[in-house]
Amino acid sequence: MWRSWLIALGLLTRIPVVWSGTPATPLELGRSVLYYPLVGLLIGGVLAGLAQLAGSVPDAGVAAALLLIAWIWLTGGMHLEGLADTADGWVGGLGDATRALAILKDPRCGPFGVLALVLIVLLKWNLLRFLLSTQDWVWLLVAPLLGRVGIVALFLTLPYVRPGGMGTGAAAALPRGWGVMVCLLAVGLASVVTPWWVVVVWGMVLWLLRAAWLRRFGGVTGDISGATCELLETVVMTVWSF
Repeated sequence: MWRSWLIALGLLTRIPVVWSGTPATPLELGRSVLYYPLVGLLIGGVLAGLAQLAGSVPDAGVAAALLLIAWIWLTGGMHLEGLADTADGWVGGLGDATRALAILKDPRCGPFGVLALVLIVLLKWNLLRFLLSTQDWVWLLVAPLLGRVGIVALFLTLPYVRPGGMGTGAAAALPRGWGVMVCLLAVGLASVVTPWWVVVVWGMVLWLLRAAWLRRFGGVTGDISGATCELLETVVMTVWSF
């Protein structure tokens, strides 16, 4: 289980992970998905600590920008990359799942991917400006947590539609029963520390995204799961700001 935790930590963050021994087995890859919400909680804890330090920065806009840069650096920007690819595939696929998946594999970023990146970063920056002023750091824990719960939920309920992709083995070997339990525990924790409507809206958006991915792409890929994480984090922050 320790190796599975290291796999999850190394995949979802830029935190250095020392790996020794044999390559990861399919079972370890599957179990690593169970740790995604815990990695999200760790990311949130680091951000909450940085947010308190950012409080000493006189300009709120600069403080928000610094925290956003730290957030992107900590995750390696991988979920933003997934969002850009998914936006390009969504529009460029023209409703054809095969064509959309082919676009997802293209390393180039198209105009709709760039637009998605600009909009999500701009929205997150403005949300950080406002939420930092509240000095309530719980939302910084909950947003990364629920974002990664969304990834686990997609892996549990949608087919993985990119054979040979990074998440193929993990999706296939994910222990279903434990996955459901992890999701329930994480959502339960979020429900205790957040207003109930935040979790309700998060759940509704996750359900809508799942339906949209299934209809447009036929399932989930690593890029789509990253896009889901980014969108759910932003939804949680947006709802919290009301």
